[in-house]
Amino acid sequence: MITLNPFSELSGFIPPLAMQIYIIAMFLLVVGGTILDMMHKKSAQYFFENAKKAQKSAKRTLSGGEKTSLAVQTLANEVLTSSEFKNSRRRISHLFTMYGFIIFVVATVALIFGYPTPDTAAPSILPILWHLGALMLCFGGYWFWFFIRVDVASEGVKWYNFNGRGDIFIVGLITMATFALLWSATMGGGALNTLFFVLFIACSTVLFGSVFWSKFAHMFFKPAAAYQKKCIKADGSRENLPEDYDLTDPAVQAKYPDIPEYMGTNPPNMGLGISAEAPRHYKKSVSKVRSIDNANFCIYDSL
Repeated sequence: MITLNPFSELSGFIPPLAMQIYIIAMFLLVVGGTILDMMHKKSAQYFFENAKKAQKSAKRTLSGGEKTSLAVQTLANEVLTSSEFKNSRRRISHLFTMYGFIIFVVATVALIFGYPTPDTAAPSILPILWHLGALMLCFGGYWFWFFIRVDVASEGVKWYNFNGRGDIFIVGLITMATFALLWSATMGGGALNTLFFVLFIACSTVLFGSVFWSKFAHMFFKPAAAYQKKCIKADGSRENLPEDYDLTDPAVQAKYPDIPEYMGTNPPNMGLGISAEAPRHYKKSVSKVRSIDNANFCIYDSL
C-alpha cells in the first residue's frame, strides 16, 4: 500500500489538471489568509514598529555577520529543532507534527504535478514519504491532543472539548492525515473509499481555507519573532524592558531603597518560579456570582 501512488489511481475519475488546480487554490488560500491575518491583527506592523523602538534603545549595533549568525541559530534551534519547548514531550510531539506536515505536503505536490497518472510511474520513495508524513502527522497530532493538550491534572481539559479557532488548526491537521491514510488503505473499496476521499478533501480545504481564523499562520510569524528576540538580547535593547539588576548590588539598593527595606540587604533568590515544576495543583472548581450590597463577588467553591 505505502508504495502505491493514490493520486495516479484517482486520475481515472478526476483529471490531473483538476487536482493541480486544487493544489494551487489551497496555496492561494494560505497566502491570502496569512495576508488577511497580518492586516487584521497588524502583526507585521507591530513587528516592524517594535524593531524600530528597540533600535533606539540599543546599546550596540549588530554587524551583518552577527545578524547572520543569529539567523542561523534561530533556524537551527527554534525552527528545525523546536528548542524553545521546555517540555520534552511537547517538543517531540511538535517535531513529529511539523516534519510530518512538511513531508506530506511536499510529497503530495510532487506526486500530483510530477506523476499524476499511471502512465508516469512515481519513484517508490515518493508514495512512501507521503504515507510516512501522514503517519508522523497522526502520531504527533494525536499525542498532542490526547496526552498533552488534555491535561486533567493541571487544566481539566477533556479530550472532547473543542476550542473553536484555537483548535481548528490541529484538528484540521490530524483529520486530514487520518482520512488520507484511510483513503489510501481502502483503495478500490467502492463507496467506503469514496467517503474517505471526500472527507480527506473536506478536511484539507478546512485546514488551508481557515488560515485567517486558525493558528496556521504561526509557522510564518514564529521564526521572525524568535529572530527578533535574539537580536534585542544581543544589542542590549531588551525590548524596552527595565534593566536586569543584581538586587544585592549596593548601588542598585541605593537607587531603589525599597529593595533593602522590604527584601533585606541580601535578597533571596526567588527560584525558577513557574518553570520550576509541572503544574499539578489543579482543582476542579465552579464560580458562583452572588450579589451582596449591590456588589458582585466571585466565590470559587471546590467541588
